[in-house]
Amino acid sequence: MNNHMIKRNALFALFNTAMLIIFFSPLKELLLSSSHNELYSHIILVPFISGYLLYMRRRELGLHAAYSYVPGALVMLTGIVLSVVGRNVRPGLSQNDYLSIMTSAAVVFLLGGFLVCYGVRAFKNALFPLLFLFFVVPVPAVIMDRLIYSLQSWSAEVSYGFFKLAGIPIVREGFVFHLSGITVEVARECSGIRSTLVLFLLGIISSALFLETWRAKAVLLLLLFPLAIFKNSLRIVTLSLLGSYADKAWVETSPLHRKGGFVFFLAAMAVFGIILWLLSRWEASQNKRAVIPEQ
Repeated sequence: MNNHMIKRNALFALFNTAMLIIFFSPLKELLLSSSHNELYSHIILVPFISGYLLYMRRRELGLHAAYSYVPGALVMLTGIVLSVVGRNVRPGLSQNDYLSIMTSAAVVFLLGGFLVCYGVRAFKNALFPLLFLFFVVPVPAVIMDRLIYSLQSWSAEVSYGFFKLAGIPIVREGFVFHLSGITVEVARECSGIRSTLVLFLLGIISSALFLETWRAKAVLLLLLFPLAIFKNSLRIVTLSLLGSYADKAWVETSPLHRKGGFVFFLAAMAVFGIILWLLSRWEASQNKRAVIPEQ
């Protein structure tokens, strides 16, 4: 590493320190919130993943590094303005939405610091790990509620389809299923929102590390939502059938109901791995076809 990169890295470290000082209070709230909110337990890992991905691109960043004071200062100023807005509107916001604004402001400020230290070309080369930092931002409540409802609704639809396909006697009332001897409700807790967020993060990371073409990446990401629905429905149907034909305790007090989400998440990950492998094989076959044989 040459002296110029050492100076740039030191300057960027100073910008990181300044960001932590300026946004200390909301970032502390975010850290405390993520420690007891299962929806955001992944947040603590995001900066480390982003840092690792940046480290993997260190040679490319060194080749294109150049100071970009004006663009960087403008982006940093945007982060500061956003933080001022967040503080002014805080009384009318929930903690989640306040942290969403303030954490976004912190990330924008940090991106501006990166622009100052490394320049526009390096920023473009590091675009994915830099934008990945936005996964530390809590999802605004209105968006989260709609996402949970969509997962809940589609999980109920697909589960009902599985029951009918299997010929299971069932009566449906919205999110409530009446089976032989039991009644099951597809509640918000059955939406699988936490595992869906984790699955989406893994999909984003895997597409960046293991896939090359935008088509393969797009296919992988588009299949994540149906995969999450399939996982939720598999859990709902399995527990419902066990409760109906074995013991009601399966849908009331069993470990599979209370703590068994991980089992079905592993099943989803197995399918995810197969999809990723197939897409990588498809890319390899496309690359072979693109090779022009020597004459």
